[in-house]
Order: sequence, then C-alpha cells, then structure tokens
Amino acid sequence: MRISVSALASLFVLGLAAYVTDARLGAASAQEGATDGVVLEIIPGHYRYENGTRVAGVIVTNEGALVLDGLSSPEMGQDVRAKVMDATGQPVRYLINSTFHNNYTRGNAAYTDIVSIGHELYQEDLAALMEEDDVSAAERAARLPDMTYAESMTIHLGGKEIQIIHIGPAHTRGDSIVYVPEDRIVYVSELVFYNRFPFYNSGYLSWIDAIDRVLALDADIFVPGQGPMTYDDPSESRDAMLAIRRILVDARNGVQAQIAQGATEEEALQNVTLEQYAHLGGAFEAQSQVMLSRMYRELMGTLE
Repeated sequence: MRISVSALASLFVLGLAAYVTDARLGAASAQEGATDGVVLEIIPGHYRYENGTRVAGVIVTNEGALVLDGLSSPEMGQDVRAKVMDATGQPVRYLINSTFHNNYTRGNAAYTDIVSIGHELYQEDLAALMEEDDVSAAERAARLPDMTYAESMTIHLGGKEIQIIHIGPAHTRGDSIVYVPEDRIVYVSELVFYNRFPFYNSGYLSWIDAIDRVLALDADIFVPGQGPMTYDDPSESRDAMLAIRRILVDARNGVQAQIAQGATEEEALQNVTLEQYAHLGGAFEAQSQVMLSRMYRELMGTLE
C-alpha cells in the first residue's frame, strides 16, 4: 500500500503514537452499549458500522480496511476494529477523521497503532477542544492525527484509489469526505444527518456549497455518518443529501428575509420557525435555534 498527496496538499507527519493503555482514558470514555455495533454491507467492499446513532464508514480491500470517524469511546473504536475483522477478515490500516467533536473522536484512542489522518483545521479544532476540556496528555496524544493535509490526499490500498477531500467549512471547519471513484461511492461523515435534523453547533453557511460539491462528484452512493440508510437501494442516499440541503436553504432564506426587514437576532429566531422539519429527530427544538442563530450572525458578519 502507498500514499500519494496531490500537488495542492501539504502533508505533515507528526509521528505514529505508541498504543495508549491509560486506564483513566478508557474509564472516562466507557459507555453503555459501546460494543453493540454491527457491520452492514452497502455494496461489495463498502460497509457501515452502526451503533445507535454512531456511524463509521468502512472501506475494505485485500490489503486491509480504512475507517472513517473514530466515534465515541476507545471501547467503541475497538468494537469497530473487531467487527470489521469478523465481517471481512481484514484488519483496519487507516483511520480518517472528519468531525472533531468528542462523540466522533474519543474512539481515536483505539487506533494509535495505525495511521490516522485528518484535515489541518480538524487537528486545530480538536486540539483546542481537548485543551478546553483539560484532558490528559495521554488522551491528547491518542486522539490527534498522525498526518494532516491541506486540500486533498490520495491513498492507494489494495489497488484501490481512495481520495480524502477537505469539504469544509460545513458541519465543522475541517470536514473531510472519502471518495472512491472506481466504485462511485463517497463517504460524507456528518455532512448528512439521514432523516434527522442536523446539528449546527459548529456549522457554516458553506455547508450548502459543500453538499453541492459532493453531489457534483461522479458517484451514485453517498454514505451518511448520522442516522440510518437504505441498504436495499443505497442510491436513495442522494435524496438524503438533497433533504439536508433543503433544510439549510430554508433556514438561510428565512434568516436573510428577516435581516432585510431589519430584524434583530432575537426577532429572527422568533419569526423563522422551520416547523416543517419539527418531525425530525436530532433535538429539533434546540438545534433549529442554534442553526438560525449562527446563520444570523454569519450573515451579519459577527460570527466568531
């Protein structure tokens, strides 16, 4: 297997960490159901690990597997690795991370003996989050990526070309997607919340543009990192992309209209209800307010 980086990308090798066995790290992040996940086939060579609302993408070749997103805890990360081996007979060789949030990175500690990769902004935001949370030095070393890239990066594994592309700012600043042109499939992580209202705590208006960029790829299947998907007809995943886009566009248009009328942020949040999406899960009531507030401040140029 080999790694090649596009001319636009910059690759920083930070050193492969030794496997972390800090008991405090495992105890602090253990959670009920952490080993209840299942590995489900999308098409040959492509899978999702599902454990409740936690989802990791899995690409399998005859030289090993690649996992997208470390998930909630070391125990869950270890479960991913064990279940992938059980289902496919292949060990995990790479971990790619997109979202820097705790619920998608605490599991990175289960992957410190392999190569982990994330965008530069993913690394920056994850480091800031762990500093704010005052986590131990061992946990910081376990969760930060071994390699970063600037715009795009290509891995060749088992004869398959796997492209890692920075698609943010979207759900976060450092979002990555993983695209396999040969198989016309792209793993979008939390760019898509399948049949759920999206979490927007770290979101940006350019999430809409990011979805458009993904839809422009030569792909038929868009594997979400949140919520279920239809395995009988995975091409329905395009509809999930369009559904999230509609939510974001409706929210943006509503806020823009309020700003044009001179509304304050508080008034905009009262007047734009997004009630047509209240049936969706994902903490609609709280997250719709978060989305509208961040969009208002971004449009007004006051978003920090």
